[in-house]
Amino acid sequence: MNVADSIRARLTAAFAPAALDISDESHLHAGHAGHRPGVSTHFRVAIVAAAFAGKSRVERQRLVFAALGDLMGNPIHAFALSAKAPDE
Repeated sequence: MNVADSIRARLTAAFAPAALDISDESHLHAGHAGHRPGVSTHFRVAIVAAAFAGKSRVERQRLVFAALGDLMGNPIHAFALSAKAPDE
């Protein structure tokens, strides 16, 4: 399973999102810190889930990072996140 598939599986299991978009942006960071040729390291994720209702941006980030667990830091080096509740 590649990194994007692992991200999708973990976020789907944790949040049953109404919408989930994962973009691997690793190719845009060739030569930058954290880039490793042949390894997906940089991601942009947009997720919409009821679990985020009433939560602050920081609380949402913490929930997502906890769901991703050991993927954060290795292999994920950079992670841009948009986490919203369905009514936002």
